[in-house]
Amino acid sequence: MSNLNPHDMWAKMKKNSDGLVPAITIDYENGEVLMMAYMNEEAFCLTCETGFMHYYSRSRNSLWKKGETSGHFQKVMSASIDCDRDTLLYKIDQTGAACHTGNRSCFYTSLNDWDPASDKEE
Repeated sequence: MSNLNPHDMWAKMKKNSDGLVPAITIDYENGEVLMMAYMNEEAFCLTCETGFMHYYSRSRNSLWKKGETSGHFQKVMSASIDCDRDTLLYKIDQTGAACHTGNRSCFYTSLNDWDPASDKEE
């Protein structure tokens, strides 16, 4: 992805109050937005080093490699950072579903169809 040291790149990024950076993944072939998750420094560095997406799970308070249990891996095709240096964008080759619900994308619910009153957490 880059010839620069990932730790040096991470040091220059703007993190949220939890020390994390949002990472958006899109399909490298058609541009479909697949998911958004967070990265800590370890996840970012592992993603740079392995070429496969790693994230930081806020609910589990732990690192995870996408696809490790599901087989739905995300191979990095390219990576970008936004102008404010606080959000990452990855173009990926997605194996299987990106969403833990089994949907291709996490963004499968239209706001017109969403009923927050009857919503259950997935």
